[in-house]
Amino acid sequence: MPNPGKRLLQVRVKPGARVSELQSDPNGPWTARVKAPPVDGRANDELVALIARYFKVGRSQVRIRRGASGRSKWVEISD
Repeated sequence: MPNPGKRLLQVRVKPGARVSELQSDPNGPWTARVKAPPVDGRANDELVALIARYFKVGRSQVRIRRGASGRSKWVEISD
């Protein structure tokens, strides 16, 4: 059961995109396109910043819970 004040999103990440953007899909996981390559955690850092901007929260409130080394991730957002 999710914690109160926290949201959990399933995100499919596509690194190396021309433009960074986050899109919701009512039938599946969110899709995040990030400019950064998947090297040294740069794509994950950009993903955290992108989600923080989208939901208007601080970067410290966004955490990758599962899938840090893959393209399919579970991201937790604290209110």
